[in-house]
Amino acid sequence: MIAALDDGPLRYTDLLRRIPGISQRMLTLTLRQLHRDGLITRTAYAEVPPRVEYVLTPLGLTLHDIVVSLIDWAGIHHDEIRENRARFDAATERSPAERGAEGSRARRGRTG
Repeated sequence: MIAALDDGPLRYTDLLRRIPGISQRMLTLTLRQLHRDGLITRTAYAEVPPRVEYVLTPLGLTLHDIVVSLIDWAGIHHDEIRENRARFDAATERSPAERGAEGSRARRGRTG
């Protein structure tokens, strides 16, 4: 959300389009929390139809670079994380008997 607001004020529907996979409910809750925390401002204009814009506050701007760095890091390490998840999931999908035998060996201090 913080990264999506880096280009200036955006309307709700613009944010919904910019953040893939977010539901309207989650967007609403997140905007409300960011506003409460003082990271964004919400400006409602008395127009027909009503227009509401969200923009980063100075405090939100201080978080922006950190969030973008985190997004960049996740992009760089995405494949490695996906491989680690697949390896973990494969290891934990063994039968309860296999997991029990492995745990028993580990408790007795044996590795094989």
